Amino acid sequence: MAVELNELRDQIDAVDKQILDLLAQRLALVEKVGEVKSEHGLPIYAPDREAAMLASRREEAEKKGVPPQLIEDILRRTMRESYASEKDSGFKCLNPELRSVVIVGGNGQLGGLFGRMFKLSGYQVKVLGSQDWDHADEILADAGLVVVTVPIHLTQGVIEKLANLPQDCILCDLTSIKSKPLQAMMAVHQGPVVGLHPMFGPDVPSLAKQVIVYCDGRGQEQYEWLLKQFSIWGASLCHIDAAEHDHGMTLIQALRHFTSFAYGLHLSRENPSIDKLLQLSSPIYRLELAMVGRLFGQDPNLYGDIILSSEENIEMIKRFHQCFGEALTILDGKDKQAFVENFNKVSDWFGDYSQQFMHESQNLLKQANDSIHRA
Repeated sequence: MAVELNELRDQIDAVDKQILDLLAQRLALVEKVGEVKSEHGLPIYAPDREAAMLASRREEAEKKGVPPQLIEDILRRTMRESYASEKDSGFKCLNPELRSVVIVGGNGQLGGLFGRMFKLSGYQVKVLGSQDWDHADEILADAGLVVVTVPIHLTQGVIEKLANLPQDCILCDLTSIKSKPLQAMMAVHQGPVVGLHPMFGPDVPSLAKQVIVYCDGRGQEQYEWLLKQFSIWGASLCHIDAAEHDHGMTLIQALRHFTSFAYGLHLSRENPSIDKLLQLSSPIYRLELAMVGRLFGQDPNLYGDIILSSEENIEMIKRFHQCFGEALTILDGKDKQAFVENFNKVSDWFGDYSQQFMHESQNLLKQANDSIHRA
């Protein structure tokens, strides 16, 4: 049996080496694709091409008796690597006549990411850091685009220092709230203004499929090229009113971060063994625990600023606290019928999204389970 098993394993190893050779060929071809896209100003992410290619490969896999989801998983992981490598070819510069891009707060992680992207697109990039304000007039004198990316509690004060920008300079910010910064920029600068919110962190390998929210300020025809530049980087653009954006962020960011904070605080006081929790965890709980733990591996000031950035956030969290209390009352009364009734109401509210989220979460959980190594 051992001899037969070793022979089969040797054959598997040989096939794996062929797969490696084919992957190397594919990545080399992707590099050439990146060069062509860079030359012609094409986005690195082409959703129609990706969808058609995946559908074709799934169909071919099924004919060969290969699970379609297997080839899709392999290709999606390969494409993620491809998007990251395509950016090394650089990007077409859509506004070569633009004067310098000044990133206020460019020494930070997010500012650094955008600085690299602008440099890869051929723009001249300058950084205005916290120690550079004595030379700010000199740095800003020839600015064609100023990007403000500083902590939320400093944003308005920094914007107020930008009163002497060139009239045609585009002023924008990357803050996770939009109404107040947008109002401040409109008040201090009479030229084109746009509010931006990248819905990702600075550690993304590429901007392919990442969302950048934009809120109109003034002079859209003058900053339209900037939005197209983001698209070439692979980002998906989401246009929204600033007030509507901020209301959405109370749920997407403030409430979500607060509940993670509260859960982490509770865990630390209960003081269980994390190793034991992981041993006992299903993939979904491990993923939930990872998302909570991830919060506490980052800057507390950032998350404190996000949660405390508006009174609306606090009021939303208070309403959640009230809802939590009502749910606890149902449990305290051991009222299973009330639990089921409320459960069904929420299920009706989600509607068809319940099944969509079930499908999406199953794929995430498979990936989470694949990454686990158990002794």
